[in-house]
Amino acid sequence: MPDLNFQVEGVEPDPYAAAPLLAFKLRATQAAGPAGVPPVPIHSVILRCQVRLEPARRRYAPDEQARLADLFGEPRRWGQTVRSTLWAHASVVLPPFTEDVLADLPVPCTFDFNVAAAKYFDALGDGDVPLSLLFSGTIFYAAEDGALQVAQVPWEKEATFRLPVPVWRRMMDLYYPNSAWLCLRKDVFDRLARYKSGRALPTWELALESLLAEAAEPEEGVKP
Repeated sequence: MPDLNFQVEGVEPDPYAAAPLLAFKLRATQAAGPAGVPPVPIHSVILRCQVRLEPARRRYAPDEQARLADLFGEPRRWGQTVRSTLWAHASVVLPPFTEDVLADLPVPCTFDFNVAAAKYFDALGDGDVPLSLLFSGTIFYAAEDGALQVAQVPWEKEATFRLPVPVWRRMMDLYYPNSAWLCLRKDVFDRLARYKSGRALPTWELALESLLAEAAEPEEGVKP
């Protein structure tokens, strides 16, 4: 039965996807068997992957700690609040190979700031994001007599990778240049829409800028 190991060799944004997507360069390698026994031909592998954020495996600057308070609370509590977190599920079908193969593992991303992963990535100034990739799936391979055989990828197969924060930012700039997504409760959105229409403001940005300007004005008779 084939024994596969996995390693991530790089990552880059996919500029032609319908939504933000990171393509992880995943290499699958068939472990060497007993001396003189050649590796078996692999017809294909249906590979599933759970991608997890490992925030405890990096350091954070003071300004990053402040921006992450919404997720982890005060830094003195991070020993209890910073934990491994599921980021995404991904899958890929590996083509035929014998010794090793390199394939793109597509990981979809979101810029919705109601999602913890988007908040986490956006809070980081630089550096990288530690990841754990946990694999499972089905291997289709040829037996010695050429018959098709099926085996499972063991649950203990995993890999680690450090995703550079600039790569994530470059991906979001490709899809949402100089933009950010914010999801509002429907009744709040309706109030904002009435405010925008009542003042004949052409864009949502101008409506929010007008509200922020009003909030910054000192109350009548009160010195700033």
